[in-house]
Amino acid sequence: MRVRWPRRVFAQVLAAQLALTTGVMTLATCLFLAPLGSELDDEAMHRALAIAQTTAADPDIAREVLTTAPSARGPVQTEAEHIRRATDALYVVVMDTRGVRWSHTNTAEIGRHVSTDPSVALSGREIRQIDDGTLGRSARAKVPLLDPGGKIVGAVSVGIAYASVRERLLDAVPALLLCAGAALAVGALAAYAVSRRLRRRTHGVAFADISALLDEREAMLHGVREGVVACDRYGRIRLANDEAARLLGLGADATGRPLDEVLPPGRTTDVLAGRVTGTDLLTVSGRRVLVANRMPTRDGGAVVTLRDRTELEQLGRELDSTQGLLDALRAQDHEHANRLHTVLGLLELGRHEKAAAFVAEIADTHRSSAEQIAERVHDPLLSALLVGKAAVAAERGVSLRVSAATLLHDRVVDPRDLVTVLGNLIDNALDAVAGHRDAAPGGAEHTGPRAEPFVEVELRAEHTTAVLRVADTGPGVPPALRDRIFAEGWSTKHTGHPAHPPLPAGREHLTPGETAAPGPVAFHRGRGLGLALVRRLAERYGGMARVTARAGGGAVFTVVLPEALTPAPAEGDDTVGDDTAGDGFAERQLMAAGEPQ
Repeated sequence: MRVRWPRRVFAQVLAAQLALTTGVMTLATCLFLAPLGSELDDEAMHRALAIAQTTAADPDIAREVLTTAPSARGPVQTEAEHIRRATDALYVVVMDTRGVRWSHTNTAEIGRHVSTDPSVALSGREIRQIDDGTLGRSARAKVPLLDPGGKIVGAVSVGIAYASVRERLLDAVPALLLCAGAALAVGALAAYAVSRRLRRRTHGVAFADISALLDEREAMLHGVREGVVACDRYGRIRLANDEAARLLGLGADATGRPLDEVLPPGRTTDVLAGRVTGTDLLTVSGRRVLVANRMPTRDGGAVVTLRDRTELEQLGRELDSTQGLLDALRAQDHEHANRLHTVLGLLELGRHEKAAAFVAEIADTHRSSAEQIAERVHDPLLSALLVGKAAVAAERGVSLRVSAATLLHDRVVDPRDLVTVLGNLIDNALDAVAGHRDAAPGGAEHTGPRAEPFVEVELRAEHTTAVLRVADTGPGVPPALRDRIFAEGWSTKHTGHPAHPPLPAGREHLTPGETAAPGPVAFHRGRGLGLALVRRLAERYGGMARVTARAGGGAVFTVVLPEALTPAPAEGDDTVGDDTAGDGFAERQLMAAGEPQ
């Protein structure tokens, strides 16, 4: 059978670890047995040497070698056998200078020449070795035999049976293998545990699939048109694709750094960090409106997806404005029809002069209103916005006034930014005034005296600084909420509720410094972006956006946009902005906006 290498990551790791553990244990066992065998050999040779030295030190043996003949019953054989049995040696052989044996375990060998070369010992040197002889393989030692005068008269050869050495080595093997087996079992269990953990982490994928998955992930992350940010459990950025870097303004060194370190404080950072929860959360990053969704991961981190809704939000606001204009045009169409009927009736009654005066009065009223706005606001986009919003306000029963102090010449750097700021402020003011009027006790049937609801717009220029102020007669903004209403997602607009927190019974507005009762002020999906965009635009210009209380009730929103206007023309040009407020007008507005009026 053909053995195939496993494809799964955990199986390959397990097989590799088992093979490695087995190899290491085998090598360790061999490395242990090799020196053990050498030590046993050396011990046997050293023991043989000690026996030979002890035998050669007996003076009686040297004398008897010189005075007697070799014999199986001679004194040398007797003494040698006595020493052999006492030391459990394989043999104790005494020889003369010719190499003839005087003692041997096998008495038939006495008188014969030794089977190994005795020249080294007969020359006066000691020798240890593992060698083969007539009795088989043994660990042996040879020493010279000296007479009392120090003359060499022979040699003594002692052998230790090598079988006993092997037996001692084999006796050590089972214990060694037991230890090795235990270590191998522990290593196998550890390898199995690691492999199981690896299988859970890799979800059983194969090695060949990992590279493909990584390539596909990179292509997907950097190819999609949504931003993807992955964070670990400590809030550090693990991954951010190209779109996320573009939407959030992340640098190349953002990976590995905490979110709070690479992003400015605000709702966007809170959403990415999980401090704000929910689905399809709206947030503003720079001038972009983003929709964020955060999905936690099993390791404690999270993956956040970001969709750019800037263009969609702009289209939605343009659609809302268009719808408002259509509603206004529809109302004007009815009003125009009524006026035509009135003119027709006057004509049928023969009151031609009255009909002509009526038509002239209507034409002059509309013309004067548009001309008044155009004279004070020279930028065509801003003046058109005010004319359109005036029609929408009239349809909703609210008067849109342009302050007599308004004067803004055609020196706007980017009119679209001012249109965004002014349009959002007017829309919010109209909602607040209309909602407050509808929520007041008695509704439209209220017969008591009541001031006409209105929204007043003021646009001023101070050198290159544009100051926009929108005041309304709505319920006002409680001091505790004046900073929170500029946060992304914060809105007072809610289906079935008034646009602002409810007022005390029988009251039409808040007194300065008074806080309204808690109302339906909360984060709502799809709302709470207008004022956030206003503040972001103001901060981008280096200015500010503030809300204060209006004397008599209501709210005043003030936005200061430094460097929003081009420098004034040369002296003598009649397009120079009104300076009746004096130098430092914008600075005074900044200071006044931070204090209740």
